Amino acid sequence: MKTPPRLEQAISKLYSAFHSDSLNPECCKTCAVGNILNNTDIWKHLTDGHGSLKLSYVGKVNEALGKKLNGYTPFELLQIESAFLKGCGYKLPLSHKTNKLVDRNSKEVMFNGMCEAVAVLCKLDGISNVMDYSRLFDFEDNQPVNELAYTY
Repeated sequence: MKTPPRLEQAISKLYSAFHSDSLNPECCKTCAVGNILNNTDIWKHLTDGHGSLKLSYVGKVNEALGKKLNGYTPFELLQIESAFLKGCGYKLPLSHKTNKLVDRNSKEVMFNGMCEAVAVLCKLDGISNVMDYSRLFDFEDNQPVNELAYTY
């Protein structure tokens, strides 16, 4: 199955942000969706709370008009960001008062968040999660069912 262009672009941007240490869950320009939308914060007007799945009036209007940002509807963007923040360990919606225990400088925290965002991205396009390596361990008659493919 061919990977949809919006998915490839989104994963590529998250990959680059992760490796350049420019994923910041507390900033609308450098969070998962901020990175997917080319480090802009235009998406923050789609909801009243960072991490909320509830569309604001502006979000509802854009959704009703069929508006897409880099291929994603307003509600899809909220799903991606919510998954990213939850994966990082935040309680939602994001609040400066309640999330002091999350280490946003931790590669492990960012990786966990990125994995959750990628899972949602894949689900939105109806494909298997590209981060799921469990199928590498499927076997039949004591032989692996799938081959390990390296990406360098």
